[in-house]
Amino acid sequence: MSDLDLIIAAETANDAQPIERLVARTFGPGRFVLSAYRLREHVSHLLDLSFTARIGTLLVGSIRQLPICVGDTPALLLGPLTVEPPFRSRGVGRKLLDRAINDARVKGHQLIVLVGDEPYYSRVGFKAIPKGHVTMPGPVDQKRLLVLELVDGAAEGLAGAVRPDWNAAK
Repeated sequence: MSDLDLIIAAETANDAQPIERLVARTFGPGRFVLSAYRLREHVSHLLDLSFTARIGTLLVGSIRQLPICVGDTPALLLGPLTVEPPFRSRGVGRKLLDRAINDARVKGHQLIVLVGDEPYYSRVGFKAIPKGHVTMPGPVDQKRLLVLELVDGAAEGLAGAVRPDWNAAK
């Protein structure tokens, strides 16, 4: 676990540019063709469910969540989760993930969806969505499409296309 003196805080409007620079460094220009980015082009992330990790004033990590629907089922799309390379494997990502999940649960959300590595995200309860049940806007490796139930049974029968949740974004 981490020996860092981390401060995890809700993202603010002033964090937008430093986070974008962090994401550009860690994901590169290829990120814009990813399915998740296609959704982010149409609806903003929720500041109260998106978080930064800092050591003093130094931004070392970020996690964002935005409102989506899977078919007619409201959910959150988690990502990107990013950590400055020198601070990886020190618990920063896990602390951001724990905070994002906890706050989503407390605020009454039922599901979180993401595109990511199951071995990493399964440690906090994410599971693969059965192939063919859910589609993203654009190419996505179906094995990387994961869901976390914040309420037992919330993913039962989950199916359909992922799209922005315009109602939640208002």
